[in-house]
Amino acid sequence: MINNTLSLGIQGIRDGMAGMENAARTIARGGVDGPQGNAAGNLAEPLIDMILYERSVEASAQVVKTADETLGTLLDIRA
Repeated sequence: MINNTLSLGIQGIRDGMAGMENAARTIARGGVDGPQGNAAGNLAEPLIDMILYERSVEASAQVVKTADETLGTLLDIRA
């Protein structure tokens, strides 16, 4: 069960980092996203996305940390 929790936490970190990279690319392009894209200079949405993905990564990192601590406690008890 802890292994599954660690895997979910790590996947959450990966997904959040990928989202942050996409938002950063959009910001670097000045808010223009593809041929139809956003109106030039509309950076509000990618900036909000960046913050949301950052929070997602932080939450996933906390999941990994908690699972690691739980595993450590279980190993200490068995030792």
